[in-house]
Amino acid sequence: MSADVATAPLRRAPLAGMAIFIASESIFFLAIVAAFIALRGSGLATAKTELDIGRTFVFSLFLFASSATMTIAERRRSQDGWLWLVVTAALGAVFLTGQGLEYLRLLGTGVSPRAGMFGTTFFTLTGLHGLHVLVGLCAIVALVIAARTRRAALRYTAWEAVAWYWHFVDGVWVVVFSVVYLGTLLG
Repeated sequence: MSADVATAPLRRAPLAGMAIFIASESIFFLAIVAAFIALRGSGLATAKTELDIGRTFVFSLFLFASSATMTIAERRRSQDGWLWLVVTAALGAVFLTGQGLEYLRLLGTGVSPRAGMFGTTFFTLTGLHGLHVLVGLCAIVALVIAARTRRAALRYTAWEAVAWYWHFVDGVWVVVFSVVYLGTLLG
């Protein structure tokens, strides 16, 4: 058995760990989405009058675009991948800023986590997603720093793990946006 074959599972262990983490977080988000759906009837009128679907769609496009730039970063890791990571982080930061502005606007209208089931489930679901975006941004920044300062020591699995997480965060937002915002239009 060659040394490469013997050490291959060790090099893939971080990805197995990330896969398990993403699977557990998927179940967690599924439960919160299910709670939102089950409880949304009582807050549908509030959602229809208070949610700014168009504006949220615009800042969602920044997050969706960041998934593409993350893919480019991963593919170009040995050239200018770090620069594409910076673009990805900037797009993610625009999304978080948009989410924060939406929160401020909603709080100004009286919609809050304590103002009924809609507010509670809305802020829980979107807030937890925002927290995951923030964690992803921290991971991207750490990867940029490593790519700039320790390029030779940086393994491809680090790029893969961060990319997997970022695509997961993006995928969760597709579900959240569809259920919360588009579901409000159709409800």
